[in-house]
Amino acid sequence: MTEFPVHVQGLERRYGRKEVLRGVDLDVPAGSVVGLLGRNGEGKTTLLKCLLGLLRPGGGTARVLGRDPWDLDADTKARIGYVPQEVELYGWFSVEETLGYVGSFYPLWNHTFARDTARAWRLDLDARVKTLSRGQLQKLGILLALGHEPELLVLDEPAASLDPSARREFLATVIDHVAELQQTVLFSTHITSDVERIADRVAVLKDGRIRLDEELDTLKTTMKRVRLIGRVDLPRDLSVDGALRVRVRGNEALVSLQHADDALLRQLESTWNARAELHDLNLEDIFLELHHD
Repeated sequence: MTEFPVHVQGLERRYGRKEVLRGVDLDVPAGSVVGLLGRNGEGKTTLLKCLLGLLRPGGGTARVLGRDPWDLDADTKARIGYVPQEVELYGWFSVEETLGYVGSFYPLWNHTFARDTARAWRLDLDARVKTLSRGQLQKLGILLALGHEPELLVLDEPAASLDPSARREFLATVIDHVAELQQTVLFSTHITSDVERIADRVAVLKDGRIRLDEELDTLKTTMKRVRLIGRVDLPRDLSVDGALRVRVRGNEALVSLQHADDALLRQLESTWNARAELHDLNLEDIFLELHHD
């Protein structure tokens, strides 16, 4: 396996006049679980489809398991599991027939895992696919991506159609499966709690570029909000180098920073004749700070 199962540099893609990807750079380390965060319409699905050879980029380069995504051979495709946002399957097949049909294409298909997980997820093996709810269909799609135990899992909003209980079950299965097989996972979502539950790395896509790419623990340790309380009103155009966001109201200011330490606090206190307080941010807070209007 290459050092980075997914390597992207300067990737571009447009639809007509609309630029969706404007030079994406991203490396996914082997064995990592990377949550690709972004608001709806930011290009997450477009990026994943470019990585799978389903869309041709307009510029830049990408390598998936060491190959150009537009030229993936059958052996490389068999090492990848993919769940799209909208799962489409043969409606007249039963769940069990679907598992058997898809499994027949993979020499390493884990029939025991597939059947046991289907039962654990309360998927009726005798039910016709066309009778499944959207959430049940999503479960089946996820199971089809996991069944051949791929090296790389690419999941596009995999839990968006699941209720909270089903989402928790799915995430627990992914955690166990990934830990056992040392798989690499890249999954897109806008649900920050899902990322916090299973990801060890976060990449944030905004305005067609990766704006943040960091280990989750490091990000939560270093990203802080500073509250400044001045003796008099602070200037409305107050600025701090490296700040993600600055909000000023009267003699108080909130400053969001990716790297904040005691030295910076002392500097801010001296510069603005104010008292500085340091506050932690969770991933949802960080996401909102990056996407403020």
